[in-house]
Amino acid sequence: MRNRLKELRARFNMTQEDLAVKVGVSRQTINAIETGKYDPSLPLAFKLARCFETNIEHLFMEE
Repeated sequence: MRNRLKELRARFNMTQEDLAVKVGVSRQTINAIETGKYDPSLPLAFKLARCFETNIEHLFMEE
């Protein structure tokens, strides 16, 4: 699954650590999601989408 996490994080001027704290995970988890090594759970995907004021479909795309 591809994602726009890094792109949106940059647009919102957030570090991986900032985002991790906001959604309650580690910085390493954010890094793993951004690099495609980890697909987030549905509740985490919703939290991430809310942080960027978007929907899950805009944030995550099927390959």
